[in-house]
Amino acid sequence: MTQPASIIVDWGTSSLRAMLVSTTGEVLDIREPKSGGIQFVENGAFEAALMLAVGSWFAENGPLPVLASGMITSRNGWVEVPYVDAPAGLAGLATGTRKITLENGATVTFLPGMRDPAAQPFPDVMRGEETQIVGFCLAAAHGKGLDRDCTVVLPGTHSKWARVAAGRIAAFQTYATGEVFALLTKHSFIARAEEPEPGAEPNWTAFDRGVAFAASDAPAADAFLSAVFSARTGILAGALAASDIMDYVSGLVIGSEFRQARAAGWHKAGDTVGLVGNNILNTRYGRVAPFFDLVVETGPADAAKRGILAIAGQLSGE
Repeated sequence: MTQPASIIVDWGTSSLRAMLVSTTGEVLDIREPKSGGIQFVENGAFEAALMLAVGSWFAENGPLPVLASGMITSRNGWVEVPYVDAPAGLAGLATGTRKITLENGATVTFLPGMRDPAAQPFPDVMRGEETQIVGFCLAAAHGKGLDRDCTVVLPGTHSKWARVAAGRIAAFQTYATGEVFALLTKHSFIARAEEPEPGAEPNWTAFDRGVAFAASDAPAADAFLSAVFSARTGILAGALAASDIMDYVSGLVIGSEFRQARAAGWHKAGDTVGLVGNNILNTRYGRVAPFFDLVVETGPADAAKRGILAIAGQLSGE
């Protein structure tokens, strides 16, 4: 029988996702408690919050080791773990971990995030995405390590473009695409939009229209702060309907991310880029890529788990 071997915790600001993992890396159970993120933990009671989420796993299987990643390792989390500077590979990430022992005897290993000291105007940072990058590379190289040089895109509130070279995460850059989209469509005068009905199909015509402008040769497409005003002028000109705005702005901001990433040297026409994210964002980013003559290689849904286990394997000498 497959035996539980560890607990993996992806603990962010607004959510907590815990996985019971077997000796072969199979996920045996998942817990995602509501209001589980670190922002909901009062008075630093993180151990109690963890026990509330996965205490039954300990009761059934003993003091399994816990591997924790994400904002739980930030200064607002349980244990602040210093960033590991890029470039760094599996060994460097493993060296940067910190451990504590719980009252029940279980150890919690906190994984570090990464810092890119070469980024401008200030060093860039990430916590948790590095495990997804590692997991993508391991899957692409069939478990052989970070042996293949590649560029990996991680869509999200704060999207990341990362380069893997010579067996290490060499550099990365953050684009606040998701946050800007939310601000524009929820709070701005120029692009406020109604939320679509749950399960509604995206308006791909409007989305593609926004992407096409961002990917065009028009000099105006370089001026993002001007381009976003087109959500307003498009309505006034009768070229956009109110129902178009949500997806038009989505296409425009994601397309602008790709345009700016190209200008920053992260990709060029004909490149293949890895894509690691949820299905909704992967679909949108995958739709944008051909506008920039890019080929997409989609990573596994369990990229973070693969990466966390690989980093932990360095600690145990595996």
